[in-house]
Amino acid sequence: MSKKSATSEPIVIKKYANRRLYNTDTSSYVTLEDLCTMVKEGADFIVYDAKSGEDLTRQILTQVIFEQESNGEHLLPTNFLRSIIGYYDNSLKDFVPHYLESTMKTFGVNQEKMREMMGGGAMGSFGQVASQLEEIGKQNMEMFTKAFSMFTPFTAPEANPNKKK
Repeated sequence: MSKKSATSEPIVIKKYANRRLYNTDTSSYVTLEDLCTMVKEGADFIVYDAKSGEDLTRQILTQVIFEQESNGEHLLPTNFLRSIIGYYDNSLKDFVPHYLESTMKTFGVNQEKMREMMGGGAMGSFGQVASQLEEIGKQNMEMFTKAFSMFTPFTAPEANPNKKK
């Protein structure tokens, strides 16, 4: 597999009507598994429909995720998937991709620290990683709550529980 540098154009993958994927960089057919490997190696690619020229990258990456999940690589929790589906008809649907991308970038920044802690071999390191993940989750939730409040500035006043009827 060829890996292009960050400064060059993405590798073009063409999807044909027979569902085959063709890597124009290597002049060879590739599979979803090959594309998964390319992603893991950091290769940048874009998938086009060979006939119409339509960008199919998002759909193909979704298929790669589906294949990984089908092969027992359960990374995405069921409730997370349900939440994602629920946002397709939600007024925040335009915000969600940016939020998820930002969250993944934050996670990526902390990933090396977690690897170092896990590689330390100390029994206490798992607890440290779990604590750090919990803190990251809290920070992400705070960020989401603040961002969500920007879209709902006018909420109904909270009912007074002490008020008699």
